[in-house]
Amino acid sequence: MKKLMLIIAVALIWSCKEENKKPDESSMAKQIKSYTIEQMMDNESIGGGSFSSDNSKLLISSNRSGIYNMYTIPTDGGEMMPVTQSDSSSVFAISYFPRDERMLFRMDGNGDEIYHIYIRNLNGSFTDLTPTEGARAGFHSWAEDKKSFFFTSNKRDSRFMDLYQMDFLNYSPKLIYQNDEGYDIGDLSDNEKYLSLSKSINTNDSDLFLYDLQTKTQTQINTEQSANSSQDFAPDNSALYYTTDLGNEFSYLMKYDISTEERTKVMERDWDIMGSYFTENGTYQVTYINEDAKNTIEVKETETGENIALPSFPNMAITNVGFSDDEKWMRFYAGGSQTPSNLYVYNLETKETKQLTNVLNPEIAQEDLVTAEVIRYKSFDGLEIPAIYYKPKQASANSKVPALVWVHGGPGGQSRQNFSSFIQYLVNHGYAVLAVNNRGSSGYGKSFYKMDDLNHGDKDLKDCVEGKNWLAAQPEIDAEKIGIIGGSYGGYMTMAALTYTPEEFAVGVNLFGVTNWIRTLRSIPPWWESFKEALYLELGNPNSADSVRLKEISPLFHTDKVTKPLIVLQGSKDPRVLQVESDEIVAGVRKNGVPVEYVLFEDEGHGFVKKENQIEAYSRVLQFLDVYLKGDKGTPIKDGEPMESDI
Repeated sequence: MKKLMLIIAVALIWSCKEENKKPDESSMAKQIKSYTIEQMMDNESIGGGSFSSDNSKLLISSNRSGIYNMYTIPTDGGEMMPVTQSDSSSVFAISYFPRDERMLFRMDGNGDEIYHIYIRNLNGSFTDLTPTEGARAGFHSWAEDKKSFFFTSNKRDSRFMDLYQMDFLNYSPKLIYQNDEGYDIGDLSDNEKYLSLSKSINTNDSDLFLYDLQTKTQTQINTEQSANSSQDFAPDNSALYYTTDLGNEFSYLMKYDISTEERTKVMERDWDIMGSYFTENGTYQVTYINEDAKNTIEVKETETGENIALPSFPNMAITNVGFSDDEKWMRFYAGGSQTPSNLYVYNLETKETKQLTNVLNPEIAQEDLVTAEVIRYKSFDGLEIPAIYYKPKQASANSKVPALVWVHGGPGGQSRQNFSSFIQYLVNHGYAVLAVNNRGSSGYGKSFYKMDDLNHGDKDLKDCVEGKNWLAAQPEIDAEKIGIIGGSYGGYMTMAALTYTPEEFAVGVNLFGVTNWIRTLRSIPPWWESFKEALYLELGNPNSADSVRLKEISPLFHTDKVTKPLIVLQGSKDPRVLQVESDEIVAGVRKNGVPVEYVLFEDEGHGFVKKENQIEAYSRVLQFLDVYLKGDKGTPIKDGEPMESDI
């Protein structure tokens, strides 16, 4: 959610001082230790952080077992204790119960995204609270009296999420709001009278509504088309806070007074305000800003209107915060592009900070990891494109390295200044990475975001090509050895690059990428129904005349143009990009006699979360790059030769 850069080892610097001469660049390169994929993936990933009712523990998720499970960790320091021990489906912690040691968590079926809500009972047993087969459920909020919680579910209609309330006595759900019109469920006021709803217009804009659960009446909050998003109700239930970009490139925070219907701007920054909420008793208001692809967090004391001072760390930033119900404690994560985020607690009364975790594998030296640099370059039409550059420490004009253009998912996603074990693994092994935020990316204003509408695989692809050209102009890059890599929409861009600009990139790495837009848009999960028309407006309607253009930009129908080596990775449980997308692109490209490798995981969905699968996937990518991009001597895998995880 970011920054230490050591050029060479201390011993080498001392030696050079002694000899009173500059170190040889080839000697510098030898000082960088090379790490295995097992070592790099042994960096622990943790998330969440719900305080127990007495503030003595936090409930978190961690992948230390090789798969995400639920753990508790003492707030005064100590060992994490496992609560679940799943060896198949990932377990993600939701929250402690407000007044006892019961816990809520969620699981899906190996990446199928059909989540159920479970309870860990006081006796240690587990119960599925939302057992309807094929129905998806999501935790919403605790009731103000702490005797029930609210959740959303599409069990009534697979297309739409309704709002339910579940009591703590017999765990029987009660329908609170039946969502017949395909709204997105927003926030619920503490007095349970008001519910915010939104309706997508396109992938940027949405209408925002205030629904009165008592009178069954509805009021539209926004007066003009814009991007509107509910954030939180005022602690006294008098107002709704929301973000909008009305008349502006970036989202800012507004307050809607429910009784007077007055709208007031309360906060604006130079970047998008991504979120804002009040702590349990309304003492603080927490606001997240997306500042040039990293989080900036402001915590305001509501009584004074002043921001409180947060702990600071050299070369790191606070990426996420959460508060105890009594508002005496704050837990937070701090990290950077060169270090995974650790969990801390901060006592708001004593101002003491305590680090609870150390997630970097102790076998990895911090100084061997690379700090990302935000750069900008001009695209083919003069548009400035932001990107994040990871330069290997061993790279220099005398020791050139191959490089990869990295394309994020979406299409409206954003590459951010966060830690990535996969990227650090590639960089550690001598590959520069340029994570491009091509036109259509979020975070750089709504005009930039909309620039790829109905133009995918064209100007956004040209932005990636210009990213390659920027890399080629860097003295430390081997201009003849630049490939392209991406997941989801980034996987589509990888295939589009190999198909429509076949001479630009030396290789392609496609992670679960779309290859047939007509099929993908017709087979989106049912719970995306409320967003479907907005997707069609941006990408095209596969059931209309747009299908002609969609076929033109779908790499599957043009595989004869692919001439460069390709590796494809896919999860068979993926509900967004179906396995058939990868099956068919692999078969089509192999007909050209082009080297193609295919890695399929039967127990993964849209992205790989199990460590053993990450290790195989990323080691296979490096092996592929070493053979076909770096050109290391070895035995390349023959086209069609079966591998352990191939089809």
